[in-house]
Amino acid sequence: MKRLGLIGKHISYSFSKGYFTEKFKKEDLDFSYENFDLELINEFPRLLNSQSDIIGFNVTIPYKEAIIPYLDNLSKKAKKIGAVNTIRITKKGKLKGYNTDFYGFSESLKPFLKKHHKKALILGTGGASKAISFALKKHSIKHDYVSRNRKANVKFTYDSLTKETIASYQIIINCTPLGTYPKVNDCPPIPYDGISDQHLLYDLIYNPEETKFLRIGKSQGAQVTNGYKMLIYQAEKAWDIWNKVN
Repeated sequence: MKRLGLIGKHISYSFSKGYFTEKFKKEDLDFSYENFDLELINEFPRLLNSQSDIIGFNVTIPYKEAIIPYLDNLSKKAKKIGAVNTIRITKKGKLKGYNTDFYGFSESLKPFLKKHHKKALILGTGGASKAISFALKKHSIKHDYVSRNRKANVKFTYDSLTKETIASYQIIINCTPLGTYPKVNDCPPIPYDGISDQHLLYDLIYNPEETKFLRIGKSQGAQVTNGYKMLIYQAEKAWDIWNKVN
């Protein structure tokens, strides 16, 4: 049996284990998938040494950027994005990092895009947001970041956002964990009264299916979607990567 796993922190809720376990069962594949919950990323080398028969990993919050120094090389796209969510281990034991998040987001976004969707706001600046930015560039959609604190690449802080600002960005993407189960009453602190039926709200969160962020957006007439389809697309792309000839 070939083994795969997920690296992250507090990941018992994770989509990946359930998805791949069901996939392996349904397709009668001789693979297993397990969670590796790391309190700190510097625990990764020890994990690797104790799990010599693993052929690959997924990587999730908060380690999509922190994992990079532990890898031997990166795909071209992962290098440009600056974040990794998939690792393939070759027969020679080399670790190569990939990013399939951008592909998952791009494919899941396509059915919702309309001609007036010209500008996007990305809420959050973590590893996932970098993949979102990369995908938006591929779609020729201008975008800016929103964060709690001023940073070099951040145009807005939450307390600087106005109703008019929100109205001028037709796509708003939540890349923060705000609203994830069990804290379902949390949501990004933006001026929701600036949202209209011209907006698309995309939440990377999939549990709950409809976050407070999406619920408020829908009440304002916006088109809304969660991150479930993105996860499926990125998972299948990771599966393709793991099954490359080493």
